[in-house]
Amino acid sequence: MRPRRHNLPCPIHSPFFWRSGGRPRALTGIAPETLTAICRSFLVGLLLGLSLAAAEAQFPISRESLLNKQAPEFTRRDLKGASIDLHSFRGKIVLLNFWATWCGPCEVEMPIFAGWQNQYGPQGLQVIGISMDDDPALARKLAAKLKLNYPVAMGDEKLGELYGGVLGLPLTYLIDKNGVVRAKIQGETAPKTIEAQIKALLIQR
Repeated sequence: MRPRRHNLPCPIHSPFFWRSGGRPRALTGIAPETLTAICRSFLVGLLLGLSLAAAEAQFPISRESLLNKQAPEFTRRDLKGASIDLHSFRGKIVLLNFWATWCGPCEVEMPIFAGWQNQYGPQGLQVIGISMDDDPALARKLAAKLKLNYPVAMGDEKLGELYGGVLGLPLTYLIDKNGVVRAKIQGETAPKTIEAQIKALLIQR
């Protein structure tokens, strides 16, 4: 008896997908349920791969860590129109914080950063906020609500790429007095952990 051939709409069932001795052949002798399961797995994997590729194309990610390297320099206007030049803060410890108005943990930690600006600013700390919102009005409104006492600039994909691709918020970098990145804090983190790192950097010469 000749084995059954299943004409299921699956790419791997194409007669040109499987080859034997250099000649194409169709899949035979496989139960319909088994072949259907194979097809589904193949298609799910294909769609997942395409989705990841599309995401990486839209948001390129730096494969190289910035730790112990010079922080990428940038110049931006803050929400009040003043210029922010990262290079001009050499000699200070910079806490560079990427945030957005829709990020709950960001809204929790920013008032803490404002407190640190008051407490450690005289010792050489400078907090800089980078809003990843599309609308400056939203960032301005939240900054006013939280009474932020440090400069906040608008970020974009280009600035995000400089800092490894900002795919999750909050994202904070600690930069030493020589402009070198010494810590990267991704996501919600205990304030005491960040504060300890700031204190350690402040006493370094």
